[in-house]
Amino acid sequence: MSRVYNFSAGPAMLPEAVLSKAAAELLEFGSTGESVMEMSHRSKEYQAIIDGVEANLREVMSIPDNYKVLFLQGGASSQFAMIPLNLLNGSGKADFVITGQWANKAYQEASRYGDCKVIASSKDKTFSYIPELNPADFREDADYFHICLNNTIYGSRFTKLPETGNVPLIADVSSCILSEPIDVTKFGLLYAGAQKNMGPAGLTVVIVRDDLIGKARDITPTMFNYQIHAENGSMYNTPPTYGIYILGLVLDWVKENGGLEGMKAHNEKKAALLYDFLDNSKMFKATVAGADRSLMNIPFVTGNDDLDAKFVKEAKAQGFINLKGHRSVGGMRASIYNAMPIEGVEKLVAFMKEFEAANA
Repeated sequence: MSRVYNFSAGPAMLPEAVLSKAAAELLEFGSTGESVMEMSHRSKEYQAIIDGVEANLREVMSIPDNYKVLFLQGGASSQFAMIPLNLLNGSGKADFVITGQWANKAYQEASRYGDCKVIASSKDKTFSYIPELNPADFREDADYFHICLNNTIYGSRFTKLPETGNVPLIADVSSCILSEPIDVTKFGLLYAGAQKNMGPAGLTVVIVRDDLIGKARDITPTMFNYQIHAENGSMYNTPPTYGIYILGLVLDWVKENGGLEGMKAHNEKKAALLYDFLDNSKMFKATVAGADRSLMNIPFVTGNDDLDAKFVKEAKAQGFINLKGHRSVGGMRASIYNAMPIEGVEKLVAFMKEFEAANA
């Protein structure tokens, strides 16, 4: 059986070169006589792996020395509590922009710990745009300002960051990390689940500025304290060792393919192919318009639920899988992360043209 084109929002497809390398090293990593999955996280062999991955990530993302890189577990969702437990401890205030389900969950969880304010929301139009922000609404004494940089379910993204002054900007970058260059210095903290652009599910990456560490509440569980993980080099307990190893392979692949500038060009080309078709189609329609369109997640509809279902079924039969939209919005969604090749999008568009002609 040949490999399919996997348009899943996550866990998502990985570069074939990465999978091939992992397969070749599955039984024995280097000359260790064991698999990375079997390796003690306390061994010098594994320490070399995790140190190399961190150095690689710092190089690829240009992460300054005054930021810690933490390899954690619990998914991005655990950060919804971890962030306020560690950061919401000055004024006890935090500001949020609600642009989708994950931003809203972050807001709801943080509201359990302090005074959280919705600065703006795009719920009125099913999160199909990024709302205009009025800096006059930002609270200067807030402990942090939270956004979701790319909205996986709804297919929108921030193209302009809010200017928050001395208030740390926090961003969920789960579905856009490594897809294009990002100025880490604009943020106090970035967090991402790995299962979209970085590797398999199970690894969570947190990039946090040094001055935001060491402020956790007394009630903070030890495993939720950034300082504990920073002081122990992400080795306080057994980290997701194999996921970290795969991230290292992914980073090597990114570097071999032009770094983040190369990824940006690759992703812009893919997105343009699909959006151009959708904008000229008489059957399919993109649900996000204008500059807010995501490069990673492209939702679209026909306007007919039965036709949507027929398309998803026939697409799967042709080797285009996981195109069904999120259960909360329906329709279809093509997630075209770094690992999706250009030809995958080209072939999808060709199939969509055939489907439109056959079902006009």
